[in-house]
Amino acid sequence: MSHANDPNAAAGPGQAADERDDDDDGVAGERVAKVLARAGVASRRDVERLIAAGRVRLNGVVLDTPAVKVAPTDSLSVDGRPVAAREATRVWRYHKPAGLLTSHKDPQGRPTVFEHLPADLPRVISIGRLDLNSEGLLLLTNDGELARALELPATGLKRRYRARARGRATQDQLDRLKDGVTVEGVRYGSIDARLEENKAGGVNQWIVVTLSEGKNREVRKVLESLGLTVNRLIRMEYGPFDLGSLKPGEVVEVSPRVIGERLGDLRSAGRAPAGGDFNPRAAKPASTKAEAAEPRPKTEYKTGWAKPKSKPRSAAPKPKPSRKAPKVGPRETPASPGSPKASAPPQRKTTARRPDPRKAAVRKPRG
Repeated sequence: MSHANDPNAAAGPGQAADERDDDDDGVAGERVAKVLARAGVASRRDVERLIAAGRVRLNGVVLDTPAVKVAPTDSLSVDGRPVAAREATRVWRYHKPAGLLTSHKDPQGRPTVFEHLPADLPRVISIGRLDLNSEGLLLLTNDGELARALELPATGLKRRYRARARGRATQDQLDRLKDGVTVEGVRYGSIDARLEENKAGGVNQWIVVTLSEGKNREVRKVLESLGLTVNRLIRMEYGPFDLGSLKPGEVVEVSPRVIGERLGDLRSAGRAPAGGDFNPRAAKPASTKAEAAEPRPKTEYKTGWAKPKSKPRSAAPKPKPSRKAPKVGPRETPASPGSPKASAPPQRKTTARRPDPRKAAVRKPRG
């Protein structure tokens, strides 16, 4: 238990022994854990560990309790480095490969996620975790308050996984997980699990698992309770974000517009966009589809493709033919203006008649 939850913790100058809201005790400023979390140093829980280890100083004095208010004029440092002013909330989608630990440091010397991130990234923390052998979508942010909000089960964000498991389970067995299950004394909430069609056959099955709690190794332990052994686990979605087409080790920043649209008031106070509350059920994954934040490329038409015809804004009415206009016969063509035939009147055709032989016989000679 941290000192913040201990009612017997000593209270010094500027400290409060209870966990009331910042504005309720009359002390100006915000709690040190909240300030450091917003600055992207660590989550509130990790900040308490930093304070317990004596790594945080306020105005040059080492803190021994997180129950301290920090004013805007105070000087705050971690490991001797001053804490910079908080920046705008930023979020990245990262495809975590298997074999990396979701931690900044590992006492056993195993490779970590943060050792393999690009060097130009600022200090970031993970939203949730993926164990050493799991892979897939891992969200990163510079805002510890946002990370804490997205991790809470009360937020109701769905996590979707694809699990490859050795063994056999029926859909009826998986459907019973919707009512929750208790494994080794731990109660897990409702889980939606569905079998994928096994076209290749073999001893492995692919199962799509959707849950909202995200407890430690939850998917593996629940499926093991059904006699299955998970040998590959990929997280495909976390709340309104999905893995999309990210390759292992690739990291892509989410645009500020998408953060505002999909996270809404879950962002830290003072930086949340105006508007309605965030509804995780109504939110659609931004893949990167994120892909959704990026403008759609123009369609390229290849040889042989028919381009769509653009409709004119206003079609001019066709002129009606004049009744007085001379008709042109099928064998005649109108002459161009200025030609001699154009000014001369049309000539009528005459047909020569043959003489009647009977009239020629009775004609009297002249004389």
